[in-house]
Amino acid sequence: MTPKLLTTLKTYTPKLFAADAFAGVTVAMVALPLSLAIAIASGADPGVGLVTAIIGGLLISLLGGSRVQIGGPTGAFIVVVYGVIAHHGFDGLVLATLMAGLILLAAGALRLGNLIQFIPEAVVNGFTMGIALIIATSQLKDLFGLQIDHLPADFLHKLPALWEARATFNPAALGIGLSTILLIVLFRRLAPRWPGLIVAVGLTSAVAAFAHLPVDTIASRFGDLPSRLPVPGLPEITLARLKELLPSALVIAFLAGVESLLSAMVADRMIGGRHRPNAELMAQGAANLGSGLFGGLPATGAIARTATNVKAGGQTPVSGIVHALTLLVIMLSLSDLAGQLVLPALAGLLLLTAWNMSEPDKWAEYARLPLEDRLLLLLTLVLTVVADLTIAIGVGVALGLAIRLRRRNVPPSDWTPPSR
Repeated sequence: MTPKLLTTLKTYTPKLFAADAFAGVTVAMVALPLSLAIAIASGADPGVGLVTAIIGGLLISLLGGSRVQIGGPTGAFIVVVYGVIAHHGFDGLVLATLMAGLILLAAGALRLGNLIQFIPEAVVNGFTMGIALIIATSQLKDLFGLQIDHLPADFLHKLPALWEARATFNPAALGIGLSTILLIVLFRRLAPRWPGLIVAVGLTSAVAAFAHLPVDTIASRFGDLPSRLPVPGLPEITLARLKELLPSALVIAFLAGVESLLSAMVADRMIGGRHRPNAELMAQGAANLGSGLFGGLPATGAIARTATNVKAGGQTPVSGIVHALTLLVIMLSLSDLAGQLVLPALAGLLLLTAWNMSEPDKWAEYARLPLEDRLLLLLTLVLTVVADLTIAIGVGVALGLAIRLRRRNVPPSDWTPPSR
């Protein structure tokens, strides 16, 4: 349960700080456009994503059980957050985030961190691919510059709405979006240690500004980004609202726990370390409580940003703290500049994020899985896209555990039916 920060500070050196500081600033440059884009895709104001990365990221690094975990808003939450805001308003999302934080704190206190190994991998892969597909379709509006007053949240209604707006296609927006994707891919291959995301989005946004291209910026659509942190506060809390938002809070807590522990496991393989799962859950709980109090989004460990941290030389939680403080400095001093980033560039960034979330390099491996696992993956994917993430996770986990018990050849229970 001891945070890794306390362990690593016992042998901390100036050399380690230099490495952590460079990695932290690098990750902040990656997190900046991602946090803004994730908030926009979630149906929230872009500044909310920045607040989440600062507060959530700071608490996860201060209290977490991984040496190199980077926390903040992630793409996995976009579908859930969008749905909660659409049905319950932003205040409802804040309350659900606070509830999820309490659930995660309880899970950590009960030492449930090791239960991650019992969640079927096919279920995790299925809902992750489903979320990636939903994210990708949600970004087509800004990528093609389509003029749609209200894009439906439901996947099956979203596609016809996009098709009906095809006459408003903006070639300049598509050019900016595709150029951003190309630049990000090039930076990842040619300079993987450097923050190619912000450079790519910044370059294409600069081109759009100097060429006076007819594309929307963050500021033109949403107004100025905040230049300071909001004052902490609580939403309206009633018993009826708590009951109404409990399913959403459970899904947020589940996703935060799974995503953070998977990210910590990936980090362990990269650095040859070993994370503390229960400390990590406690940190996720604190991060979501903190983010909710400041009016932010749900927060969790981010796999891509954690990998960036490792590749940039981060070695202790100090790099995550530097990442959060760097974002705070940007909010306080450079928010006007960040508001000039163009939306088609952010759409291209999220499309590439969705592609990476789906892990196309593993599709051939999935095709070779046993038939039961393939069907479970496809069922979870389809339910995520056409039904609801809550249903997809519930059905997937239940069927996955049933398959696991069947494979273990557990004998039938010896019980006598009751007389009625």
